[in-house]
This record gives sequence, C-alpha cells and structure tokens, in this order.
Amino acid sequence: MSLNFLNNPCKEQERFDLSFGLCDNEDGTKAYSDAENSETWIATVKNDNAFGLTFTPVDKCLITDQEYPGRGRCDGILTSNQHLYFVELKNQAKRWITDAIYQLESTIEFFKAAHEISQFKHKKAFVCNKQHRHFQEVDNELNLSFFRKHKVRIDIQAEILIVA
Repeated sequence: MSLNFLNNPCKEQERFDLSFGLCDNEDGTKAYSDAENSETWIATVKNDNAFGLTFTPVDKCLITDQEYPGRGRCDGILTSNQHLYFVELKNQAKRWITDAIYQLESTIEFFKAAHEISQFKHKKAFVCNKQHRHFQEVDNELNLSFFRKHKVRIDIQAEILIVA
C-alpha cells in the first residue's frame, strides 16, 4: 500500500496565519492545527512571511493504529511548496526524545518511499514537548548522523519557525 502524504483526505485547509499551534489531545484522536486556543498548543508555528501551510495528521489518520504494526509514525507533517516539516508532539517528562526520534525516522522513511523529498527546499524534523518548551541542544553527532541518513535537519523545541 502506497501512502500519499501530499494529497489525502486527512490534509487540513491551507493556513496563512502568522502564528498558530499544533495540538494532540492524546485521547486516541488525530493531531490538528489551531489558531484560537493557545492553551492546547504543544508546538507554536511562527509563520512571519505568511506562507500557505498545510498540516496533515499522520498518526491516527493517514496511518491508522492497525496499519504497519511495529512501525512508528509522527503526529503530522507541515508542508508548503518549499517546506516539509515532520512534527512529533509530546507531553511527557521521561524518555520522550528517543521515542520521538524513532517516530520521526520511521515517518521520514515512509515519506521517502512515496515521494521525492528533494523537491522541498526546507526539510526539518521537530520534536516538540509541552513540558519542555524551550530549545534543547541536539547532540552534534546525532544531528549530523540524522542529516546524513535522512537529508533532514532535526530540532528539539516547541517553536517551529517557518524560514524564507
């Protein structure tokens, strides 16, 4: 079964908001974007150039719990014609970075099997945790090996900056 990350019924409406949030209620439902209720945001998207951005929930929508047993998947992807951001949303105190990286790597592999990743100018993977909102330094070795393996940069922070 081939997955289509870019054109599917899970894809939300394109947003042009300068700031909005990504949320996961952690109740068995899919992640979603929101511009109204900042208390529910796990990650804040800063879109100062008002790019048209589309959030697509991956876990619990594009890939359901019954599909691909044993494979991780991140909560969603944020895309524009030049941006591809993989996003894992966490709200836990322990062991969250390792789990999140596993989910991101698995999703990137799913994506690369279905699409040409080089069509995007900006490619990043974000680990976002509501309980650890500030930037956490990514070990240089991890950062380098992640980039070499996936051609995607990784950040551990709850602010997703959309670059021009």
